[in-house]
Order: sequence, then structure tokens, then C-alpha cells
Amino acid sequence: MERTEFYPADVGFFFEGKPRELELYEALFAQMEQAFPEASVKVQKSQISFYHKHLFAAASLPLRRRKNWPDECLVVTIGLARPLDSPRAAVKVEPYPGRWTNHVLLARKEEIDQQLLGWLREAYDFALAKGKK
Repeated sequence: MERTEFYPADVGFFFEGKPRELELYEALFAQMEQAFPEASVKVQKSQISFYHKHLFAAASLPLRRRKNWPDECLVVTIGLARPLDSPRAAVKVEPYPGRWTNHVLLARKEEIDQQLLGWLREAYDFALAKGKK
């Protein structure tokens, strides 16, 4: 996966004081790097974004934690053509017609499973299709 030379330091700064969330992110990144080797990753101020021509997913820390959310978690944002019909989807928003932003919480490494990776693959394919229209 393509990344800048400053990626390790940027990730460390992004998760400063959040060792559990960093551990979750590193597990997620390892799976994403294996599944999407041709993608790129960019650490930004509020999220770590995954691209292949277009943004298809992101990882972030919760800004406004809802009452029932875990104290330590990572928010995985997945861009799809549909809302996720799953209790794992903590938030679903349609910012544009036919484009859904789905937020899934990760509190344990075991939640980085085939279902989540399938949604990420769907998001990757959806992002590629956007560029072909």
C-alpha cells in the first residue's frame, strides 16, 4: 500500500495517548494492506483515509461519543451505494443521493472479520466505479 515516508510518525502522532486505538488501527491496516495493495493511505488531521483513485474508507477516533459506545474504539467509515443493514453500523448517512457513509465501531481485533473486509471490498469497488461514470 502506498504511503508517505512520514506515515509511521504521522500515525504515531494521530494516536498519541491512545494505545488501544493504535493497536486496533494497526490490525485493521495490516488486513487492508493485504486486501488492497494497490491502494494508498493518507494521515489527515481528523482521519486516516484510504484511496484508490477515490476515497473508499477511513479510520478515525470518535469525536462525539454516543452513550452506548465503547470507551476505547476506532470508527471505520465505509462509503457505499447503500446503507449497511447491520447492527454493526453505528451511524448511516446519505450525504448525496445514492452515496452512503456508514460508520462501524471497532473495539476488538476480532471485529476485523470477513464481514467487515467484505464491506471494505464493496466500498473499494464502488469508489472505482465512480471514476468510470
